[in-house]
Amino acid sequence: MSDGEWEAWMAAAQAGDARAYDRLLRAALPLLRGIARRRIRDPAEAEDAVQDALLTIHRLRETYDPTRPLKPWLIAITERRAIDRLRRTSRRAGRESAIDDFGETLPDPLANQGEAKVAAAELRSAVAALPEAQRTALGLAKLQDLPLAEASARSGMSVGALKVATHRAVRALRKRLGVEE
Repeated sequence: MSDGEWEAWMAAAQAGDARAYDRLLRAALPLLRGIARRRIRDPAEAEDAVQDALLTIHRLRETYDPTRPLKPWLIAITERRAIDRLRRTSRRAGRESAIDDFGETLPDPLANQGEAKVAAAELRSAVAALPEAQRTALGLAKLQDLPLAEASARSGMSVGALKVATHRAVRALRKRLGVEE
C-alpha cells in the first residue's frame, strides 16, 4: 500500500467515512503488530500493546495533521504504547525494564514535524561523530535490538567490548545532545 493511500484513507476517516477508517486500521495492523513484537517478546503482551495503540490512534485521529506523513505517526504511537506496556509489565514483576533508559528518546506522535526533523538531523550528526566501533555497537545492540551474542558475532567484538562500546556511545550521544543522565 502506498503512503498516498494511507493519507487518503485517514482524510476520509476524518471526514466521517467509517469504512475508510476501518480499512486503514486493517491495513496498518501488520505494521503495528511487527513494531510491538519487535519490542515485546511475549505475544499476548505484544497484542495488548497493539490494542492500546489502536485505542490511542482512535482517540487522536481527529488531531492528526494531514500535512504530516501518516506512517511515522502510527509507528510513533505504537512504539510508545509498546514501551508503556513493557514498563508496566516489568514493574508488576518487580524489576525495571531495560528500555527505561532509552524509551524517552522516541518521538511524541503529536510533536511538531519541523522540530522532529531538526532533532533527527542532530542525532544523525552526533552518531556520525562517534568512533566506528561505537557506531557499530550502537546500531546492533540498541537500534536493531539484537541479543548481545548475535550483535557480538555480527560486529566481531567480544560481548564485553560490545557492552563497553555501546555504553560509551550512549554516554557520548547524551553529552553531545545535552540530554541529562
